[in-house]
Amino acid sequence: MPSPSAYWVFGLFFTALFLSSSSSFSPPISISSIDEFRNYTAISEFRILNRRFLAQCPDTNPYLEINVSKDSRLSDEEYLTVTVSGVLLPTENDWVAMISPSHSDVSSCPLAEIFYLQTGDLSNLPLLCHYPVKAQFVSNDPDYKSCKKKECKKYENGKCVVTTCAGSLTFHAINIRTDIEFVFFAGGFKTPCILTRSTPVSFASPEKPLYGHLSSIDSTGTSMRLTWVSGDKEPQLVQYEGKSEESEVVTFTQDNMCGTEKTSPAKDFGWHDPGYIHSAVMTGLQPSSTFSYKYGSESVGWSDEIQFRTPPAGGSDELRFVVFGDMGKAPRDNSSEHYIQPGSVSVIEAVTKEVSSGNVDSIFHIGDISYATGFLVEWDYFLHHINPVASQVSYMTAIGNHEMDYPDAESIYNLPDSGGECGVPYWTYFPMPTVEKKKPWYSIEQGSVHFTIISTEHAWAENSEQYEWMKKDMASVDRSKTPWLIFLGHREMYTSTQSFLGPDADFLSAVEPLLLANKVDLVLFGHVHNYERTCAIYNSECKGMPKKDEDGVDTYDNNNYTAPVQAVIGMAGFSLDKFPDNVNNAWSLSRISEYGYVRGHATREELKMEFVESNTGKVGDSFRIIKSQSS
Repeated sequence: MPSPSAYWVFGLFFTALFLSSSSSFSPPISISSIDEFRNYTAISEFRILNRRFLAQCPDTNPYLEINVSKDSRLSDEEYLTVTVSGVLLPTENDWVAMISPSHSDVSSCPLAEIFYLQTGDLSNLPLLCHYPVKAQFVSNDPDYKSCKKKECKKYENGKCVVTTCAGSLTFHAINIRTDIEFVFFAGGFKTPCILTRSTPVSFASPEKPLYGHLSSIDSTGTSMRLTWVSGDKEPQLVQYEGKSEESEVVTFTQDNMCGTEKTSPAKDFGWHDPGYIHSAVMTGLQPSSTFSYKYGSESVGWSDEIQFRTPPAGGSDELRFVVFGDMGKAPRDNSSEHYIQPGSVSVIEAVTKEVSSGNVDSIFHIGDISYATGFLVEWDYFLHHINPVASQVSYMTAIGNHEMDYPDAESIYNLPDSGGECGVPYWTYFPMPTVEKKKPWYSIEQGSVHFTIISTEHAWAENSEQYEWMKKDMASVDRSKTPWLIFLGHREMYTSTQSFLGPDADFLSAVEPLLLANKVDLVLFGHVHNYERTCAIYNSECKGMPKKDEDGVDTYDNNNYTAPVQAVIGMAGFSLDKFPDNVNNAWSLSRISEYGYVRGHATREELKMEFVESNTGKVGDSFRIIKSQSS
């Protein structure tokens, strides 16, 4: 979250901009508060490149070159060495951008300033008509500025009279189907100008089926949906256990993004063709069992054969799961990117170890999924990021503000947080067992747990469609079959973290009574980027306190149910929110500002939860909820 001064400056800027506009001009984004841009304030100079004026460098250097270690037929994942040479005067402001597709316009785009407000920049003009995938300063090579890599370009009378310098960078590239190109800039991110460009580099198999991820379609554990991405629009197959199922194929276009022309990243400079999204359902499986699959076709190739595990059927005795919110992704090189979630790499690596151990039946990611926010190529990088776990166990999701919110979207929050995606990439890449894709709430049972998963971004007020669904869903839970009821969503009800917006009081007053009435055991939210656990809480008051068991673990006895326990678990990647020095909330029992995830183990009489710090594997907090089978 940005500092208060950032909001103040942004507010002054917008006010001045609005007053200087003609009275007949209607801004494309409705703004009632400067706080609405809290998730779009600039966190780096790279993020706001599109607001800079771009010039052609006044450079007559005939020796400049930029070369790529591999000039064609890239594999699905490469670490490319990009070398800039022939530089006469290396500076700390020299940088290289990876652009895709290679024909992207990197010329100046002097459009109306207000169209780019949501990038959070306060400067005058945009830079690139198409946003770079990533960029690095050449000074990342420690030998560049000191010119240790010298080359003589001109001799006179046997003596070198022109010496140039070189630098090399490593770029992590994955198969995003479109050609890529590297552009060498001077002037840093603030005053950039183009020096030279590389030859375009293409992927060997742009139609290759990639990034397969699993999800459950019901509570039986006998069917699993596989979703993957390909550059090929023809149906493909998933083959498993001697069977095969043909894929359904969908995609989305710029026309499906929110905002009018030139008003949102997704609609304009952040657009990248998503290819085609394939989905097929594997049936006739057994719950809590291991199988294998591969996907693709003879014409475009096949994935590797992958082992996966089905979740336990609803009503069975035991479930082991991982849950977190707000992950995103981070570069696997030294690049700057539009939006970096620094903890995401350590978290996914730790969760991968959990899955590899065989102790995870399913994963729940409760909102703020990729943080692509209108820069569509970042969905590919996110799918690549989670592939080691999502290809092996069910990866269930809830929608968050960075997937859904936009002024002309069907969201209750009139914010630009999705960058114009308005939910479309989310529910295309992650089809959940919802009644309709545009109504992203659902429930599912696994083992002894009934999960009610809502959208905090869609109407939840009393008598709304989602409210009535929540009420009916939770009231219908058969506690003899699934004794535990866990409620999941994105925006929190309680937090000790200080912010301008804070929890939505209307959300609390509308939905919390349903949680109490239906004896929800545990409520998990993200949105705030730390970990915090409450007492058994209702209406901001502790209705019950845990007691220490013989191992010193906080234990809530729900044989005498008082209220739900709530926890914020948005610490899986995004920059952490620190707690204030003095927290006076009696209901706040555990507060940790570290990256990690929550590990759950449910039997019929115990629900045990542990917050695991991803960098160390240390259990930072643990608690139990217990009740006898007859309760």
